[in-house]
Amino acid sequence: MPIIKSAKKAARQAEKRTAHNQQIKKDIKAALKAFKDSPIAENMAKIQSEYDKAVKKGLMKKNTASRRKASLAKIAKAAK
Repeated sequence: MPIIKSAKKAARQAEKRTAHNQQIKKDIKAALKAFKDSPIAENMAKIQSEYDKAVKKGLMKKNTASRRKASLAKIAKAAK
C-alpha cells in the first residue's frame, strides 16, 4: 500500500480509470456480439460508435479501430 499522499491519490485514480476502461471494453464486446448475431446497419453503427469512443478515450489506437471497423464492414457487406 502507498504511504505518501500523492501515491495514495494516484492509486485511487488508477482504480477508477481501470474500472472505466473495463466498462468501455465490455460495451465493445457486447456490441460486437450483437453485430455478429445480426449484422444489420443499426448494430454496425453501434459497434463503430463504441470503437470511436475507445479511440477518443485513448483506450485503443486509431488505426486499430479503423482496421477492426473495416473488417466488420466486409462482414456486413457480405451479409447483405
